[in-house]
Amino acid sequence: MEGFSGDLNTGASSNGQSINGFVVQPPLPPEGQNMSPEEIALYDRQIRLWGVQAQEKLRRASILLIGLKALGNEIAKNLVLAGIGSLTIVDDGIVTEDDLGAQFFLTDQHLGLNRVQAALPQIQKLNPRVLLSAIPVPILTQPPEFFAPYTLTIATNLPFSTLSTINASCRLSSRPFYAAETHGFYGYIFADLIIHSFVISREKPNVATAIGPETPTRTIVAVSTKPEKENGKTIELVTKCESYSPIVLANSSPLPPFHLSSLRRKRAVTPLLSCLRALWEYQGLTTLPHPSRSHADLELFTTLATEKHKELQLPTETLRAEFLRSFMQNVGSEISPVCAFLGGQLAQDVINVVGGKEQPIQNMLLFDGEGSAGPVYALHPIFPSLEGEVGEEQKEQIGLGAAVVPMVLPGMMPNGAELVSL
Repeated sequence: MEGFSGDLNTGASSNGQSINGFVVQPPLPPEGQNMSPEEIALYDRQIRLWGVQAQEKLRRASILLIGLKALGNEIAKNLVLAGIGSLTIVDDGIVTEDDLGAQFFLTDQHLGLNRVQAALPQIQKLNPRVLLSAIPVPILTQPPEFFAPYTLTIATNLPFSTLSTINASCRLSSRPFYAAETHGFYGYIFADLIIHSFVISREKPNVATAIGPETPTRTIVAVSTKPEKENGKTIELVTKCESYSPIVLANSSPLPPFHLSSLRRKRAVTPLLSCLRALWEYQGLTTLPHPSRSHADLELFTTLATEKHKELQLPTETLRAEFLRSFMQNVGSEISPVCAFLGGQLAQDVINVVGGKEQPIQNMLLFDGEGSAGPVYALHPIFPSLEGEVGEEQKEQIGLGAAVVPMVLPGMMPNGAELVSL
């Protein structure tokens, strides 16, 4: 099978690196080797979107994906079709009946087999040019240096403590980190790119673009121009630099001042943030992945969610009993369309980050499929005020407010946050 990196269980190809007998980074094309005419033809449509240079960077990227349930399934599909250089997937799980309901790489003949080993041949068929490898062991058995060879790491469907450990290991090697998970109609994407530079291409505005701070986390570091051949307009290339926080700090960080500046804006903040933080707190207290439907668990989770809501300085009436009930009914489940949406969003962000194009997620995207909302919140431990430096309209545009995926925000109905029953 072309592109395959050797024995699934123990081997690494002759040019790859390995730790504890498992492939760490499959070989990539030599630096001086350009894309062949066949590759250019294969990736023609996306080259038209983000250019040859970005596609070359993708071709040399080595991505580590942890978890191959429904969400990881979608992420793997999108990255492989985009033409990344190599994809290493870590998953020690066994294929069960539940996997068959939300996976398209697995069938009933794979029941009882390791999830990633069973799916890898089907993933390879999507794009034989991508180098694939599988590591069917628990991710926490790997040392911190395990993450160093990869361009970036994506961790899915893991408890908060494991995410924090992986994030810290990635930071030791200055490697970007993503975390993501779905719970039925709900889900999130978290990004810690540490320090990330990217280029925005736009028509040159009438007002000169100033170099300097744009938001508390984003700075414009360079501006240049080039003529556009087709219509004679001048294109402005703006290089920006974003600073990020690790997930352990983002989880305890306050909302940006923009969201707390008025009651209307506080009411617009999704209660999903409070519920997600409550779930992570529950995992730390009980070592269980999510609450059961017992009365004790319902009471504990409701108490935790209420506390997190107060910590965020949000009105108690926006943590509705209906929302708590819906979240707890969905927690731990997988719905294919939600996984497809979040998997597509995350894969596109990875493509943008590797290619150095467009504004990446900063830093927490929350998806509410019930309310068709996908706000992004910049959660950092210190959020200095830019009052007097940035106008209200500009705040909306550059992300001091929630950057919202184009969807409709759900209406907020005032109700108490009393103990819910399922």
